[in-house]
Amino acid sequence: MSQDTITDPHRALMNLIFGSMASQVVGACVRLGVADALGEAERSTEEVAGMCDTPTGTTRRLLRAAAALGLAVARDDDRFALTPMGGMLRSTGRGSLHAFARVFTDPVMVRPWHRLDDAVAADRTTFEDEFGAPFFDHLRTSPELAAGFNAAMSQGTRLVAATLPGAYDFGRFGAVADVGGGDGTLLAAILRGHEGLRGVLFDTAEGVARAEDTLRAAGVASRCAIRTGDFFTSAPTGTDAILLKSVLHDWDDERATTILGHCRRALPEHGRLLVVEPLLPEAVEDAPSPVVYLSDLNMLVNLGGRERTRAEFETLLHGGGFAVTDITPLPPSGFFLIEAVAS
Repeated sequence: MSQDTITDPHRALMNLIFGSMASQVVGACVRLGVADALGEAERSTEEVAGMCDTPTGTTRRLLRAAAALGLAVARDDDRFALTPMGGMLRSTGRGSLHAFARVFTDPVMVRPWHRLDDAVAADRTTFEDEFGAPFFDHLRTSPELAAGFNAAMSQGTRLVAATLPGAYDFGRFGAVADVGGGDGTLLAAILRGHEGLRGVLFDTAEGVARAEDTLRAAGVASRCAIRTGDFFTSAPTGTDAILLKSVLHDWDDERATTILGHCRRALPEHGRLLVVEPLLPEAVEDAPSPVVYLSDLNMLVNLGGRERTRAEFETLLHGGGFAVTDITPLPPSGFFLIEAVAS
């Protein structure tokens, strides 16, 4: 619980009530190009408006709100500059979350949240009610949205990619498969950190659309095979380890167990399953932030999955034929590495 909640509950509650509006300020700064227009400079409202082709008056109102939210600083002479946090909304640059912010403030993500009460009351996903198809089926009908989602997932993986290669001994393996690995951001980092390791990147055709570029840029393309497929029907064989990053939380226990079963059959007896996911703490007060609980509800309304506690992961993995051997936190990403062997 934050200190504001204790000392000024009215202000804290008002901040929560207006929270969805604040996230749309973030989204507008991305979609209109405001963050890119400001860049590393200090600019006047008129300059920003000219670069974004927006009216000066409404641009000023957006910039003021962005400054109030800590995304920018406002000068008395009607000039603005990005803060380090606002700088992460630029489309280029180290630590960019531009694509992530764009996707998670898009109507495709936001509209099902308007029916959170229905999702909770009926224990069902509301995404299909809004868009007429499950989330990933809807992505396949919109190449532009799919590309944005894949870019967002890549950006959301970068903190893990910076931490995981040095947090686990991948050198014991000859080859590792990243199942559901998207554009290869994480696998590329692992291969770059372990020169004797080979990789297999496994995902749908849409998921791996940018993978060749990612692997080539990391200098590891010659050591990584790209295979397309569906983890609900198979997993790649011929590796010592299978990595599942942000896969299981997308699915309910039944479908997650199906994925695990395919991984179990694909691995040799000495193999390792490596699951990278957030963990719900056993007690809410132990959570470093509310984000993991918001993500849990996002899985409910949009995907039908869930975040899980350590005990829930142990039960899930046991049902898929695995036993947990170790769990390693991966700060500052908020993720954990769960190592498991065949049971």
